Amino acid sequence: MIDLHGAYNLLKIKEGDENLAAFRTKYGSYEDLFMPFGLTNALASFQNLVNDMFADLLNNFFVIYLDDIIVFSSSEEEHVKHVASILQRLRDNRLFSKASKCVFHASRVEYLGYFVSSDGLKMDSAKVQHILNWPHPKNITALQSFLGFANFYCLFIKCYSKKMTAFTSLLKKEPPFIFNEEALTQFEILKDALTTAPIFSHFNLSLPTIVETDASYYALGAVLSQVNDSENHPIAFDSCKLLQQSSAMKFMTRNSLAYFGLSSNGELFFFLFPILLKS
Repeated sequence: MIDLHGAYNLLKIKEGDENLAAFRTKYGSYEDLFMPFGLTNALASFQNLVNDMFADLLNNFFVIYLDDIIVFSSSEEEHVKHVASILQRLRDNRLFSKASKCVFHASRVEYLGYFVSSDGLKMDSAKVQHILNWPHPKNITALQSFLGFANFYCLFIKCYSKKMTAFTSLLKKEPPFIFNEEALTQFEILKDALTTAPIFSHFNLSLPTIVETDASYYALGAVLSQVNDSENHPIAFDSCKLLQQSSAMKFMTRNSLAYFGLSSNGELFFFLFPILLKS
């Protein structure tokens, strides 16, 4: 994994536009010559820069999100070449990495809050331990804090939207906050789902692929898995809450929506190979 050093500060502001990023202090007004952190378009500008820089290599053997690059290879010999080509491209464009934050030739790395290895994608075990000790929310702020954490890892939770329904009314400001028995039960179910989350396997084009959908009157869910060694291994989960007017849809329509919700996340991915659809 490669971490870029001083990412945004390497982008020069267009000459004549420096006044648009001016800031005032008690000593006077100043203008940045390079892009500072905090500008509205800072993220998009930097992502566009690195996407253009690596356009011919992107997603072949590495993924880049802002200033974080993860390189993956099928062999050690390939990996040396891949890393060298990335570093050379960075040098050619005068972008540099921060050695203390880089990890080279590792079988497992932490990337964007997840652990990625040859086995697949999993949650950070330290964060899982933190969930085990999470107390019951006593007010809206505490509940929002927990749900914010859960939302970050919601892709690991099967039928996540269905598990969230008990908290909807509690987030409204009008009624008093009462963490009732239903909410307490759902809270423990959600904690258990987070602490027992599976490892998502990497997708393999040569393995049989299954999509299972589940639809109720208030939520949709779908599971993408593959069969390996006679066992189903999860690849991805997807779920969403239904609007009230959508609850009148027929059962097959709701299941179709669950499938298309999952397939839309994979774009054209789902049209490249046969799939066994279960509902």
